Amino acid sequence: MRTDLLRPARHPPVEERTGPAVFYDLVAGGDPRPNAAWTFPGEDLSGHIAFAWFGRTGTGLDHWYEEDEEVFVHPRDPYKRVDAMPSSRHVLVEIGGTVVADTRAPVLLFETSLPIRYYLPREDVRLDLFEPTDHSTRCPYKGTAREYWSWHGAGAVPPDILWSYPDPLPAVAAIKGRVAFFNEVVDLTVDGERLPRPVTPFSAGLRT
Repeated sequence: MRTDLLRPARHPPVEERTGPAVFYDLVAGGDPRPNAAWTFPGEDLSGHIAFAWFGRTGTGLDHWYEEDEEVFVHPRDPYKRVDAMPSSRHVLVEIGGTVVADTRAPVLLFETSLPIRYYLPREDVRLDLFEPTDHSTRCPYKGTAREYWSWHGAGAVPPDILWSYPDPLPAVAAIKGRVAFFNEVVDLTVDGERLPRPVTPFSAGLRT
């Protein structure tokens, strides 16, 4: 641990939950990052230093890694799996009765506690029916979705219902450049069977 880069905090936080923790400012490559590290008393954690997560802009560290692979958003849950499987299933996507995608070469993405997501070749998606947006999201299992699109046809449809990972993490490289829809707000037919719209943690945020 580079303890030589730590200085006693000039303005340590006064919070009941921190108890008698000792805070440090991190001095490395520029302006100090206040309260970026701390120690706790007690035998269990003696000799250990905690660092602020990189999500704390201006305070935490710039990057975190598991072995040689960078961690995004938060550490991956060892009890959660994400698998991307190329498939030959026939996937049809409709919005308000309009066919917006039709393919026999999807990649099925299986993610613990979520419905199957169908990542489709761009050439099989009617992207001309959508408007690109500047929305982006980050996922610790897949990487950064830098491309989103919103429906510009008729009907009450939430924005940003279609997305793509131009440079996904290696574990799901098969979805690179493909596009997927929120099952929660489109009509999906797989091998001739209409799928029910699932209710997921994303449902509440998908508002028209």
